[in-house]
Amino acid sequence: MPVPCFVMRGDKTLQKKDSYNNFFRLAMITITSAIILIGVIIINFSSDIYKNKQLENLRTVGNLFINCISENYSNTGNIKNAFPSEIYRELSGENKIIIYIYDEEGKYILSDNSNTYMPENIRNIIDKKPYLDVDSNTNISKEAPLLLYGTSFNVKYKDTPQQKIYILVYKSTSDISTFTMDIFLCYSFFAVVAILVSFLILRKKSKNYTACTEDMLRIIKQYSKGDFSEKLKTDTAGHFEETAKYINTLAMNVEKSEETSKTFIANVSHELRTPITTIGGFVDGILDGTIPKNRRNEYLILVSNEIQRLRILISSMLNMSRYESGTLTPHFRETNLTDLVIKTVFMFEKRIEDKNIEIEELDSERLVAVIDPDLIQQVIYNIIENAVKFVNEGGKISFKFEKEDNMCIIGIKNTGDGLRDEEIPQVFDRFYKTDSSRGKDITGLGLGLSISRRLIHINNGHIVVRSVYGEYTEFQIQVPEKQNTE
Repeated sequence: MPVPCFVMRGDKTLQKKDSYNNFFRLAMITITSAIILIGVIIINFSSDIYKNKQLENLRTVGNLFINCISENYSNTGNIKNAFPSEIYRELSGENKIIIYIYDEEGKYILSDNSNTYMPENIRNIIDKKPYLDVDSNTNISKEAPLLLYGTSFNVKYKDTPQQKIYILVYKSTSDISTFTMDIFLCYSFFAVVAILVSFLILRKKSKNYTACTEDMLRIIKQYSKGDFSEKLKTDTAGHFEETAKYINTLAMNVEKSEETSKTFIANVSHELRTPITTIGGFVDGILDGTIPKNRRNEYLILVSNEIQRLRILISSMLNMSRYESGTLTPHFRETNLTDLVIKTVFMFEKRIEDKNIEIEELDSERLVAVIDPDLIQQVIYNIIENAVKFVNEGGKISFKFEKEDNMCIIGIKNTGDGLRDEEIPQVFDRFYKTDSSRGKDITGLGLGLSISRRLIHINNGHIVVRSVYGEYTEFQIQVPEKQNTE
């Protein structure tokens, strides 16, 4: 039985189009992009934190100068003398700062050049509020932008009017650049290591998954050709392990189904050939005169029974197919169940005589139910056939006809080996044969009880089995006395 499989291509084509290789490339692009994006965020965030810290230090230094200038001016009354030169030299050496002081007209106080004025645009900004950021308005350095803290304050000497002073404190951004470069180099090293490790891990997994896929495709291709000799490995990681188990189970079921189908066809052929051979032999004997005229009616009855047996066998298989396709519809009518059982028993008259089987309690009162007689007769036939097959030589087959709670019950019990407890739940499974029955029923299809249960359900009834191992087996057919047609 062919199994669906993937279309196999050459190894190079498979590798080029393999989804795991595509996933590997996509994953590496994603990981690399994510690492770069995270790096940009970390570097910028760290740089901003460091820059803000430098600006706060710059403002602290600027405020220190303002306090010194204000205090010195209140003592001297001269702004040039108020400038703390020693403190300026000490802090400028350590912090690389440059300080400019302007009067209220914007003229640079510490220079004798009267043309040195504070830039008008920065002055307008400081008049509104202090400025603390990178200098984007003026640039006194030609090398790199500077950090700038600019503000204004008032100084007073004794009874003289207050004087407004502007101060601009500059600091180089070289420390920030150096810090940013250090962060960049450290993160770059980490990023290269992370990308390399990710590459090695993903590449290894991709190769493993690709190898598993190729192996799976190769074995499935064998399955499609009916070769089930090799099974998929189940020691792989990820979803391949579960997939391999399912595919192996499917292959085992298909292999078993093929064997069962072959056995089924062989057994069906045998089951059909037996009554046909019997019918043919009797008819030929009548035609060529081998069977005397005074016994022809006797043999015609046997021929009729074999034809009936053949009809039931064929009907059973057809009904199984119709049941599974949902097209089997019962035709209910009032039926004498007792007569139906007796009629079916006579089909096994010769086999009963050959095994010296004793039939008990067949002469029961009339039991009537509304059923589909053709379907129920198939059920009765299958159960009696099993009873005849498995009853011990010289044993008994007994029948019971009862009515209980609007249900009509037919009991068919045979002596013999019986069933083990673990076998009872499986006797209605399709193609199932008990271990003890295999030697006695070498031609049976293993379908009789499976079909019987379905046919009973269609008649809104039940079938149950009771057995004591080594003593007996009893099947009970339970059908409603009247069908609910609402």
